[in-house]
Amino acid sequence: MVKVVLEKLVKKFGSQVAVDGIDLEINDKEFFVLLGPSGCGKTTTLNMVAGLEPITSGNIYFDGALVNDIPPEKRDVAMVFQSYALYPQMNAFDNIAFPLKIRKLPTSEIKSRVEKTADMLHIRPLLKKKPHEMSGGERQRVALARATVREPRAFLMDEPLSNIDAKLRVYMRAELIRLQKDLQITTIYVTHDQVEAMSMSDRIAIMNQGKVAQVSDPMTIFNHPADSFVGGFVGTPPMNFFDAEFAKKGQQAFLQTSHFTLKLDPDVAKLVEEKAAGGELTIGARPQDIAVTTKRTSDEDFEAEVYAVEPLGTETVVDLRIDDKILKVVTSHTFASKITEKIWASVDKKRMHLFNKSDGKAVF
Repeated sequence: MVKVVLEKLVKKFGSQVAVDGIDLEINDKEFFVLLGPSGCGKTTTLNMVAGLEPITSGNIYFDGALVNDIPPEKRDVAMVFQSYALYPQMNAFDNIAFPLKIRKLPTSEIKSRVEKTADMLHIRPLLKKKPHEMSGGERQRVALARATVREPRAFLMDEPLSNIDAKLRVYMRAELIRLQKDLQITTIYVTHDQVEAMSMSDRIAIMNQGKVAQVSDPMTIFNHPADSFVGGFVGTPPMNFFDAEFAKKGQQAFLQTSHFTLKLDPDVAKLVEEKAAGGELTIGARPQDIAVTTKRTSDEDFEAEVYAVEPLGTETVVDLRIDDKILKVVTSHTFASKITEKIWASVDKKRMHLFNKSDGKAVF
């Protein structure tokens, strides 16, 4: 168990900056997720923590001790990769036991620890099988067992579930959560899948273009994104955006878009007026926060055409087209609509997000 601190960490590949001066604290026993799109620097960051990638500048500390120049094998961390990285000529028992044999532990202790770990991950029947005799999910469990059996100070996991089919991935998420909580081992987990990040983490660092956009617990990030990138990246389906301008007519303040106008309560209008840079804004509305009806119910409603309908059983995703923009709306599974039908939609003002158009930063 260990607290990991990254201080002004930079990694350059030639003139390309992959990680751009990030500062992070990963607490002891925490399940911490690095989330972001491909190429944002999350795997490079993980590899620097592991010692697999040299640091251009900055520092990494384990429990206050500088580890920049400590080689990977002496950092006492265990990595789990997307590709499993099992030895094909060895059976599961020998794959799991390998790090213990390197340490030259007694045979009896190796056997005991491998069997205990196999029981914890429900893979004892696999111990005599070789990787080619296992499914993808079974191979990933063996890879997890090999990492776990060492009793490392930290787990470093790089998209370990991405090669597993969707159904099994749901169950493996739960197994990883339980494993980490039972073992109480600091875990840094890299993924581009925001469902994994939201469902598994204690805290998330959202990365974009080598920088950290926001660090917080999952629900704070979902409900209070720091900028429009975070708002659009976290959430399924993704957030809808509308360009808007702040305007006033007498005492009444508005947000004016090319499709609808929203009246603002005085307290909200005051905040927007104080913090909006130049009055040009972006409204963010999650698909769950746009209502659809077959008839107009308010002068704030806007008309849209049904572009596609995606029934999911418990709910329906309706794709709406207004001009050249496609919006996604989540509504009840009982809502009936047909492609090309004209319907009415409205944004929930109490749930909308506002961002400055100039820099994407949240207004409040």
